[in-house]
Amino acid sequence: MDEIKTYTAQDYKSGQPRWCPGCGDHAFLGSLHKALAELGVPPHQIAVISGIGCSSRLPYYMNTYGMHTIHGRAAAISTGAKVANPDLTIWQVSGDGDGLAIGGNHFIHALRRNIDLNMILLNNRIYGLTKGQYSPTSARGFVSKSSPYGTVEDPFRPAELCFGARGQFFARCVAVDGKGCVDVLKAAGKHKGASVVEVLQNCIIFNNGTHDSVATPSARAKNAIYLEHGKPMIFGENREYGLMQDGFSLKVVKLGENGITEKDLLVHDAHCEDHTLHLKLALMEGPDFPIALGVIRDVEAPSYEMAVHEQIDDISSKKKYHNFKELLLTNDTWEVK
Repeated sequence: MDEIKTYTAQDYKSGQPRWCPGCGDHAFLGSLHKALAELGVPPHQIAVISGIGCSSRLPYYMNTYGMHTIHGRAAAISTGAKVANPDLTIWQVSGDGDGLAIGGNHFIHALRRNIDLNMILLNNRIYGLTKGQYSPTSARGFVSKSSPYGTVEDPFRPAELCFGARGQFFARCVAVDGKGCVDVLKAAGKHKGASVVEVLQNCIIFNNGTHDSVATPSARAKNAIYLEHGKPMIFGENREYGLMQDGFSLKVVKLGENGITEKDLLVHDAHCEDHTLHLKLALMEGPDFPIALGVIRDVEAPSYEMAVHEQIDDISSKKKYHNFKELLLTNDTWEVK
């Protein structure tokens, strides 16, 4: 019987990261190494594929197969790789600009097709590599080098795009929250189909503090809720608050007030096919609501690459020929002497 090999984070490391000191990408990279070790997929069975941007340098620091592609095309390249080799585990890495601007079309169609990709969206709400232009996730009024008087556009909210494109897995974590990152990355890796992990990541140079409300453990205790499947929605520094349904909306309640107990709170069901509540949870924001972290949606559905190969096998089994020689012999033949 073959011995099962165990891996450590070191088995997935390569090179010396070249990001700015203090960049959230450093912390996230460490979490990815650790998550892959705990998942136990051999490095030679993994490909990390990225587009263009600061985050897209990540494949250089992975001891796996890797490809640094062109701007916005990481999902397209990843799709081809997965369909050609369904046994390959693919982690696709993009920033909010690369993934949702020039790559937005590929992003939504990869989700619609439910291709078995682990899609990482490092969201710092800025174009960092090109030195500080506003991105598709920058807030209305955001002042940047390309919007000196404040942008007049409303931002994309990644969860809305994901669910609107029939996405079956969506999770969120904070780049500097090691345990939170590892937990959602492992869940994404185990999900069969397209998974999206939005990573709230700080750009210390061009958009420092954009996620300050959840940047530290104490801030997350006050301003975030960690969702866990099958558990009541409780949050707060002393776990004194919870979420309840209020008509078609949500409301924050304090345990003990008006006779409210833990039994009155909503229980998270990440596997519910109807994404209505998942979307409401994903779109919560302060100061009135906590920011949802963890696995928000995780629903099983047929994956594209498996459906393609099943279709090929089915059609091939019904044909009279299985290779080029047999194809030639299906028609009349003549022997020329």
